[in-house]
Amino acid sequence: MKGESKDIAAGEVWVEETGQGLINRILTHKHEIYADEPEDIGGQDLAPDPYALLLSALGACTSMTLRLYARHKQLPLQHVRVRLRHSKRHAEDCEDCNDKHAMLDHIEREIELTGELSQAQRERLLEIANKCPVHRTLTSKIKIDSKLI
Repeated sequence: MKGESKDIAAGEVWVEETGQGLINRILTHKHEIYADEPEDIGGQDLAPDPYALLLSALGACTSMTLRLYARHKQLPLQHVRVRLRHSKRHAEDCEDCNDKHAMLDHIEREIELTGELSQAQRERLLEIANKCPVHRTLTSKIKIDSKLI
């Protein structure tokens, strides 16, 4: 792969090993970031792990969506902070699970809004947060087509 960002189309992401343990180089159309794993599972903990990157995408999308909405509606939103946690939980109440010991992914998202907002505005902003594109993707049925090239 060893391509430069200019070779990557907008909306595309390339990921490749760096040759340094589990560290991976992630290239987008104009940016370069890295991913690693914690030391306790064989990484060097020199970059966010894949789940941290996933949560980062949801948090950033949430914050940006709220900012764009507040700007459009001229709401007095001063600052947004999103705190996220990922865990696996037993799927005891999962009606589609065949395995009693199955685990479901669970994301907790706490959104802190600063500004002179009414309760109605705050509730509307929470509704809008649940409509951010990444939230919609994560809560929809996802199909991933994989092939070797």
